[in-house]
Amino acid sequence: MNNDIFKALADPSRRTLLDQLHASDGRSLSELCAPLDLSRFGVMKHLNILEEAGLITTRKVGREKLHYLNAVPIRQIYDRWVSKYAEPWAIGLTALQNELERETHMDNKPRHVNRIAIKARPEQVWEALTDPAKTSKFWFDCAIRSAWEAESPFELWNGEEKKAEGTILAIDPPRRLVLSWRFVSLPGTENDAPSRMTWEIDPHAELPGVTLVTVVHDEFERAAATAGILENGVPIVLSGMKTFLETGTTLGG
Repeated sequence: MNNDIFKALADPSRRTLLDQLHASDGRSLSELCAPLDLSRFGVMKHLNILEEAGLITTRKVGREKLHYLNAVPIRQIYDRWVSKYAEPWAIGLTALQNELERETHMDNKPRHVNRIAIKARPEQVWEALTDPAKTSKFWFDCAIRSAWEAESPFELWNGEEKKAEGTILAIDPPRRLVLSWRFVSLPGTENDAPSRMTWEIDPHAELPGVTLVTVVHDEFERAAATAGILENGVPIVLSGMKTFLETGTTLGG
């Protein structure tokens, strides 16, 4: 997979497409074509290569197909080749500063979409997501606690400190989990309204024993600080979940 990513990144037009999505996520094909001196078909070919490498994801919103930057593979390369030992919460706060310093257009479309393929069954992924003993292995040493019923609360604890809280908005084990989300102890998030995090867990259509895990963070029009932290934090969580389920170890282990 790393070879596919490096090959995809080698082309300057594809890097330009990723730069566009980094600047403003959730773009249509027409929007992505505008800055490039390429045919519509040429841009589609580049987008297909990026999607096959896992660097972007797509979602249908109404009649449009929108494209989103998938930070998980880049995060994995960073962890593997650059710095395994970076403090994740510090990374999140750096991203928060960058998010607050740049003008961001907020709308009702999904904004942050991350996806990863894990060699595990959906039931194993669900257990890892909902079992506090397992979440602590990949979610920044945090244990997630809930009764796992619709409209029940959930909390994310790091030792004796509560990091986040929310409500189960929808639950369909082992395929779908929708949470409201609010940080309670990270600086800069005190005035943020609750946002929404959706976990979609689907068997891979072509690879037996492989599960696609997609996390969508949206409804954060009044939670810019939270959005900045999760934009960088969710790829780390997904990378950690993959490492834990496939190897039994943690990212730093």
